[in-house]
Amino acid sequence: MEGLLIHAFLRELRKELPALNLGLAFPEEGSLAILLKGQSGRIFNLVARYRPPSPSLALEEGTLLGEPKTPFQRQVQARVKGPLLEAEQIKLDRVVLFRFAGEKGFVDTPPATLVLEATGRNANLILLDEEGVILGVDRPITREVNRYRQVKPGLPYVPPPPYEKLDPRTLTLEELRVLLEKPLKEVVRHVDGIGLELLRELAKRAALTPETPLDEAGLARVFEALKALVENPSLGTALSQELREKWAEEEKEALRKPLLEALKQEQKTLSARLSDYHRALERLEEAESLRQKADLLLARLKEVPRGAEKAVLEGFDGKPVEIPLDPTLSPQENARKLYDRARRLEELAERALELIPQTEEKLKALEREMERVRQADLQELLDFSRKPKERKGPRLGLRYTSPSGYPVLVGRNAKENDLLTRMAHSEDLWFHAQGVPGSHVILKAEGRNPPLDDLLFAARLAAYYSKARGENQVPVDYTRKKHVWRPRKAAPGQVLYTHAKTLFVEGTLPKEASEG
Repeated sequence: MEGLLIHAFLRELRKELPALNLGLAFPEEGSLAILLKGQSGRIFNLVARYRPPSPSLALEEGTLLGEPKTPFQRQVQARVKGPLLEAEQIKLDRVVLFRFAGEKGFVDTPPATLVLEATGRNANLILLDEEGVILGVDRPITREVNRYRQVKPGLPYVPPPPYEKLDPRTLTLEELRVLLEKPLKEVVRHVDGIGLELLRELAKRAALTPETPLDEAGLARVFEALKALVENPSLGTALSQELREKWAEEEKEALRKPLLEALKQEQKTLSARLSDYHRALERLEEAESLRQKADLLLARLKEVPRGAEKAVLEGFDGKPVEIPLDPTLSPQENARKLYDRARRLEELAERALELIPQTEEKLKALEREMERVRQADLQELLDFSRKPKERKGPRLGLRYTSPSGYPVLVGRNAKENDLLTRMAHSEDLWFHAQGVPGSHVILKAEGRNPPLDDLLFAARLAAYYSKARGENQVPVDYTRKKHVWRPRKAAPGQVLYTHAKTLFVEGTLPKEASEG
């Protein structure tokens, strides 16, 4: 949910503040609904969805039910009491503070603040006391994950890192001139509250495309569109046929360019190899010369002084031949060294004869592929982009097969953990021993629901390849890979995850496990 959309949402909500708090509900593990009665007498739910990757805010009618599902939700239910007094957004960032007045009773409930950080993959919900100290948090953030701030109970709340961007609410045309001659998409970097979704809406309203370089006229149109976007950031403005075609063409070019660059790089690599192979053939004559010099050394051993850096000997044709020598070697060893060099050159030439036609055929196929990319329509380009790439280099991770035949991959270090998790299918199952360093384990399910035996097999691998190896009862969390992500600036292998379930297994290698 982008900053300007949050700003518009809060503008509507503030009309009803202060609002009577009629109670809380928790429809899902990652959502909170606060039933409010506003100044107009309207009764509605303030719904916050605070789990990655798509947090959101909404005002919904009707009755929403649900008991707390986590310890944090129980804490929120106990501490968020009394009217909702304020809803404050930090700049136009995706961070909102909801301040509640507290409640008098046999035991008073002091004021509290709920902080929604609707920041995509780093989304969170945080409960503060009236002094701004963290009482509870849905997902604690430690120093290992974020060097800028920690988010955990007992610490003062620190918002996400500050930034400097233009405020579209007070923006002048002169300030916007920073975008002159730059593509429209640069507005995301310079103007607060706008992400990719609102960028597309802004482009529609200005009748431009995200790639359009802004001249003076274009800048003026963007300025007016920005002002309109602040007043009404709702999406859905119709796109003209001409602009739709232009966008489609730019989208094709955006897909085509990296594909062609990759193919051209491969073409360059193959061409360089082909040149090397031809040079290897040309050096066959050098191999013959080296053999003749070695033969001459062995035939004239008595004429070669020890420790000399070169020898000039009478050749078999009667002409003098100069032979460079290694003074640390005997004449026989120098001859053997020349034979070895000749043999290597001959082997390279023999290999080149085999590889030259293969490489030439690869270059022809590559040229055909490049021509297909140049002529491809949008769908074909999308298919090209999704085509799996050939795996090169050593095999990644340890490989096992589960009892039902599913592949299971195990990372052997932080880098492999990072790569295995990033490369896994979004619906694969991801396993990790709870609370201790260890391997990321991927059960290649791709959306299927493997039997319990397979889950236990993968969980035991995760326990065995962790610091809990050998223990009797190791808790192992597992979830779909789509619920696992690496926070910004986190080290390779460090991840956060949601929607996890826990299995308790022995920290020993399964008997049926054999690496393959």
